[in-house]
Formats: sequence, structure tokens, C-alpha cells
Amino acid sequence: MRAISPSVPRELYGREAEVGELERLVAAVRAGHGGALVVHGEPGVGKTALLEHVLGGPAGRAPGARNLYAGGVEFEMELAYAALHQLCLPLLDRLDRLPEPQRTALEVAFGHGSGRAPDRFGVALAVLGLLSEAAGDGPLICVVDDAQWLDRASAQALAFVARRIEAEPIAMVFALRERGGVPELDALPGLHLTGLADAPSRALLASGVHAPLDDRVRERILAEADGNPLALLELPRGMGPAQLAGGFGLPTPAPLSSRIERSFHERVAQLPAPTRLLLLLAAAEPLGDTGRLWRAADLLGVDADAGAPAEAAGLIELGGRSRFRHPLVRAAVYLAASPADRRRAHRALAEATDPAADPDHRAWHRAQAAARPDDEVAAELVASADRAQARGGAAAGAAFLERAAALTADPALRAGRFLAAAGANLEAGALDAALGLIAAAEAEPLDDRLRARADLLRGRAEYFRSGGEEAVRLLVRAARRIAPVEPSTAREYLLDALQAALVSGQAGQGMTLAVAAARTAPPAPRPPTTTDELLDALLGHLDGKPGSVPVLRRLLAHADDEMWTKRLTLAAMLSVALWDIGLATGVLTRRLEQGRDEGSLTTVTVSLALLSAGALHQGDMAAAVSMMSEEETLTGVTGAAPHRNTRLHLAALRGTKREATALIEQARAEARDRDKGLLTVFADWATAILHNGLADYPTALAAAERASAHGDLPVAGLALPELIEAAVRCGERERATAAFRTLDDRTTAAGTDFALGVRSYAAALLEEDGATAEAHYRAAVGHFTDCGIGTFLARAHLVYGEWLRREGRRREARHELQVAFEKLSALGAGAFADRARAELRATGERVRRVTPDSADRLTPHELTIARLAATGTTSREIAARLFLSPRTIDAHLRNIFKKLGITSRRQLAAVLSV
Repeated sequence: MRAISPSVPRELYGREAEVGELERLVAAVRAGHGGALVVHGEPGVGKTALLEHVLGGPAGRAPGARNLYAGGVEFEMELAYAALHQLCLPLLDRLDRLPEPQRTALEVAFGHGSGRAPDRFGVALAVLGLLSEAAGDGPLICVVDDAQWLDRASAQALAFVARRIEAEPIAMVFALRERGGVPELDALPGLHLTGLADAPSRALLASGVHAPLDDRVRERILAEADGNPLALLELPRGMGPAQLAGGFGLPTPAPLSSRIERSFHERVAQLPAPTRLLLLLAAAEPLGDTGRLWRAADLLGVDADAGAPAEAAGLIELGGRSRFRHPLVRAAVYLAASPADRRRAHRALAEATDPAADPDHRAWHRAQAAARPDDEVAAELVASADRAQARGGAAAGAAFLERAAALTADPALRAGRFLAAAGANLEAGALDAALGLIAAAEAEPLDDRLRARADLLRGRAEYFRSGGEEAVRLLVRAARRIAPVEPSTAREYLLDALQAALVSGQAGQGMTLAVAAARTAPPAPRPPTTTDELLDALLGHLDGKPGSVPVLRRLLAHADDEMWTKRLTLAAMLSVALWDIGLATGVLTRRLEQGRDEGSLTTVTVSLALLSAGALHQGDMAAAVSMMSEEETLTGVTGAAPHRNTRLHLAALRGTKREATALIEQARAEARDRDKGLLTVFADWATAILHNGLADYPTALAAAERASAHGDLPVAGLALPELIEAAVRCGERERATAAFRTLDDRTTAAGTDFALGVRSYAAALLEEDGATAEAHYRAAVGHFTDCGIGTFLARAHLVYGEWLRREGRRREARHELQVAFEKLSALGAGAFADRARAELRATGERVRRVTPDSADRLTPHELTIARLAATGTTSREIAARLFLSPRTIDAHLRNIFKKLGITSRRQLAAVLSV
């Protein structure tokens, strides 16, 4: 940790409550329970002193625990994983204990190895694993000081770890100036350090002043310091005996931080010129590397004795690392220097840096030393950006590229680098920063390629932000601009525009725009790529051309085709539209495996969300809930919202009106706020299912008509059987017949068992001839059985049983209704099961109570862990999959065993029927 100067009192004044809070955290860690705390307060309020007093240092009170330290450095915020590397450095000899993907992720992130750029969450999981391994030897206390200056990659990783150590003997304590200054830490518990009360303020002031102090001066200092410990020690330092005794020459009021900084500045100004220059070098050198510092000093002619006056003044320590007493000292030194002197210091530090061992710091110092555009330095920064991105540091890469652009003389090349920086920021999730860099690029003269690139990046940023029609407009404009020079690229952009339009909703103007643009797209090359085929087939399908169906089926069968990597939503939409739920399973499963291997949480979460939707249609509720739970766990890691579509479907099937309606209304609000028309359509479809289950057919009919009105690719077809059932029950045969004509066209063209089952289901409801109706009911049951669509199969048994009872065939009706009741109960489809129960009672049947499944005792998260463990997955493997530590998984399993009344993993498979 940053050492306290010997001139600073070791005793803490007035911090009993804060000390107690930290000591409770330490006690919990000793007992095997982890925790995190963010200590925040203004500069000088005593954060570092508090942490040293309790957690480490000469006066530390945490014997038996190993301390790890990292400190944010303002000038190092552009370097990816800098602080994380600092924290983990003492543990890197344990890397070989980690699973290979985690070990590789850390080696690449820290520049110790080569390979594919690791996903930031893969790096975070590796750090969690490394700390967990170390904690096996005894409690760990990780202190992160000056967290407001963490590089973003380190902040994300450390926050990730801090949220996942509850079952580990690990404490993580962060110190930063303002709560909210590091958004990644906002969810962690906080401890706000305020100024000292009057009595401890007076005691601290007295401890630091060893000359007579006039009462009026004392009161003035106490008032201006306002309880800030550093101010209480620093404000008197610049006063002579006359000022202390009588107050002559006291400074005029000013912001506290500036007065403390001014105090430091005045103390620095009294030092010899060589000492001031050495301090400037130390302030400009972010790593505290004294070897580099003294090499630079030699280049500037500063001798070895120059540091002594600064150390004697308590401003800096020059040992194995250079350490300023307080960040405000560094700031005072650096900001007080002239721009020319700062450039001179950075130039010397660049020359003192080995270009082979540390090219990035050398390039960074050269960039700070540049007074005007310098293409050579800009090229070095681009190379640094490439290295940063290869280590998974997209944000760091963006920072290097932005500085490179500023130092680039040629306007076109400068614009290209601004756009490259914008793309890196998009990858890092920094949308506002990306948009600012796009605007900077657009201020330069751009050719058609660069303008198209700018539109593409704006379109993608808008798609990530809202998925609305503005994204479609920008993507279409990008395609039109690039078409004359790169027609194949234009076709790719148009395919992205169509996907964005489908997500936005087919009722909007975005769909009209995207389809019109796709119809005028440049012709596909010969032979066409699979991307070209997909664009043409998708457009044909939207235009109702039956010849598109076999092409789309063939393309979806190519699970390994890279064109699907960023089009998973489109693959799932097409699978539903073609009435073949399993059609996209290969694509999604392959991308799920790939995402797990590469640590790409975005790919994993989207794949899980879409696969869970298929599992729900198939009636595998346990698998669907497990995948949704895993997705929710991982979106909790990324900060994204879980996908709503499957949750809406599940809530509607369960039929609990209050809960389902609340979720549906939340979806509608999100759809309005984010211009997501398709989400509204899903909400309408879910409303129709919910109210058909509740036998509220007028409400179901109105919702189903809204859901099917605009032909939205993944929903409109599924809404038609809901519409037909509701319309028939309401006596609205004309509306039901009109909907059936549309359904007949779509399902006949598809020809799958799912399609034909839905057609038979709807036809049976409409049919007035008894024999024909029964044939349709039986056909529906057969088709749904063959294709494994469990939800519709259970409902087919229900409507068939209801029809049989109305026909007076009570015995046959009982059989169908009993099957329906058992299947619907197993699905958790409460409202539909209630319909079956009521019909059974009407036949005179006593309804047997369905025994709750053992899995119902588990939370969705526990069910996920239990199902994985039941299939032989180890705790370490489950931990990697769910981005938790193995110790946390074992803690969950102990609770699962207790709930299920078992004692081992071997019993899980039988209990869960997996």
C-alpha cells in the first residue's frame, strides 16, 4: 500500500465506527465468508490511513491473512489490466493450477502469452479462480486504492470478482473519492468517510503542530479544514511562527482540495530545481518504476542526491518503487510544471524505456511528449492499440487509437483512426465515447468508404442502445454509400439492416425501408456466398415466395457457417417461421459451445435465451428454466437485461394472472421506451396464451389479433392458433375462418409435423362435422407427438377432451382430459391444467392430486447447478460455466442436498430424472 510518511501520526482519531466496520469484514473472512466494501470520501479524508491501520502496514490488525494490493494511477488508465496485473502479480506462480482456458486468458491479458483476445469476463473468471486457489492456503485481503483511476478492464474484472466471493475467505476493499465514480463498483456495499468531528479534529491538529498556536488561527484552520485530516495536517505547514501565533497572512478561502494542493505546490516550490525535476519525472511515470525514473534522471542530468530533500519533506518515498505521499502531491507537481517541462520529462522517460520490453509505455510517453502531429509516434500508438486489443483490452485499444488520431497529420488517415477508435469503444460497450469519436471523424473530409463506415458504426451503436428504427436507417444508408465501391459489403450491411428491422418490428417504417433497400441491393456475385444466399432467401420469404423455404432450411443446416455468428436472433426467428423448432438448434448449440470456449458472454447469453425458447415449446420445462437461470446469472455479470421473450411465454403458460400481467406490462413499457416493436408483439402473444388458459376468450382474441396483425416473423404464425381458439369460443367464426386461411397457407408451405399439427389443431376447433373434427384432433396429437412439441401436445389433449365431453363421450373424454391434466401440471401450465380439472369434474371424475416434482423445491439457479452436477459435471466445470468459484458451487450443492433430502451427487440424477 502507499506508505504513510513518518511525519503523519500513526494513531487514527475519531474513526472507531469505521474501524469496527472493517474489522467485522476481516473477522468474516477469517471465518471463511467473503465480502467486499467500497470506502469513499473526498481527497485527504483518510481512506488510505484507515485501510492501512486495519488491514495492513505497520499498525495492521489482520494477522494470519495475506494482503494483496493494487492502486489506480491516473496516467495509467489507458493501459488494459494494469491494476489487475499489479494485484495478481504475487500469485502468478499458481497459474498452472487453473483450467487451461482461464490460464490462457490471464497469460494473454497480462502480455505473458499469445493467442485469441480473451473475453473480459473470461479474464475476470480466471482472476476469481486464481484468488480462490490462493485463498485455499489462508484468508486473502485485497486492497484497491485510488480506484477512481482504475483502467476500465481492471475495474470490470475486480467488480466481477467482488460480487462472487461470498463463499470464499476473501475480502476486497476499494478506496475511491466519489461513490458512482466507478460505475462497476456501484452495486457493492459502501462506507462513506466524512470529515472528523470537532474533538478528534482538534486532537489531530494538535498532534501535527509543535509550535504555539493562536486560538483564532486554530479556529480558522479547523473551520477551513472541515474535519479533513490531510487538511488539518497540511494547512499549518506553510505558516511561519508569526502566522501560527497571530494569523498574519492566512490564505483566502478556496476549495479544500485546491488549498491542500496549493500547500503541496508551495512546499515543492521551495525545493532545489533538480529535486523539482526529479519529482516531475516521478509524477509522469505511472508505474513507480525507480529504475526507469533514474535512467530518465540521468538523461536530464539529475544526480542521485536530488531526491533527498523531497523525501525529507515527506512528499515522496524513493525505494523499490516511487510512492507519493498522496495523489494530490502528484497532481500538484505535474500541473505546476509548464507544458514544455512536461514534454521534456515524458521524452526522457520514453528514451529510458526499453522498446522491446515495454513498447506500450514507451509509445505512451512519446505521445505525451509530442507537441504537434507526429506520424511515427501515431504509428507506434496504433501498434499499441493492436496489442491491447489482442489482450482483450478494447477500451485501452480505443484510447491508444484516439491519441494516435490526434497525432496523425493526414486528414483521411486521422478520420480512419477516429473510426477505428469508435469501433473499439463499441466493442468495449462505451456507446457515448464511440459516438463522440464518430462525430470527430465526420468533421474530417471522408470518402465513401469512411462515410459508410461511420454510418455502420452509428447504426450498430443505435442497435445496441435501442434496436429501433434509427439503427435500420443508418445501416441502410451505410449500405447505399458502400455499394458503388464494395457491393458485397453493401449486401452484408443490408442483411444486418433486415435483422435489425425484424427485431424492431414489422409494423414500423424500418421494415419498409430495409425491405425496399434489399430489393435494390447489388446483385450477388457468382458463385454467391452463403451470406448472399441468406439475404436473397430472407427477402423472398418476406415476400411470400415458397422457393425460399428449402434454401433457408439448407442454410440453417450449416451450423458452422460464420455468417450465423452475429445473426443468432435471425436464425431463431427463421426456425419458428419455418415451423421447425429444432432447425436452429444446431446453429445455437454450436455458438453456445464456441462462446463457452472463448469466454464470450454475449454469445453465451443470447444462445441460452434462444435455446430456452425451443426447450419451452418442446415442453422441457426443467431445461428451459435452467437455461433461463444460467442466462440470468450471466446477464447479471454483463449488466445487460435478460431476454424477455421466453419469460413472457413461460409466465403466460403458468397462468398466474397477476404475475404474468405484471411481466407483460413491464415488457410493454420497455418496448415503448426502447422502440422495440417486436417485444410488444411478444407481449400480445403472451397475453393471448394467458387468457386462453384462463378462458377469458374475448381478451385473448383481441391480443392474438394484435400479435398477428403485421406478420412479424417469429410470432405471427404462433399467434394464429391462439386467435382461432379464442374466436371459436367467442362465436366469431368468420374471424376464426379468416385466420385459418392464413395459417393454412403458412403451415402447408412448411410441411413439418409442427406446422401440420398446428393446422390440424385449428381445423378441429373450426370443424362442425364430428367425424372430421375427431380426425383432426387425433392428427394434431400425432403430429405433436412426432415432433416433440410438448406444450401444444398437452393442449391438443385438452381441447380434444373438451370436445369429447361436449359430444357426450364421457369415458373417452376422461382419458384425454386426464392425460392433458397430467401433462399440463407437469409443465406448470396452471390455468390450462385448471381447465382440464374442471372438465374432468364435469365428467364425474375425481381428480388425482399431482405430486409436486422434487425439483420444484429448488430455485432456478439451484436447479441449474443440480442438473449440471447430476450429469457428472465437476464443481470446477460448473463454476467456469456459471462464472462462479468452485467453493461457491459446493456451498450451493450442500443446500441442494438438504432441500432434496439426499446426501450425494449420485442421487441427483434419480431425483431430477436426468
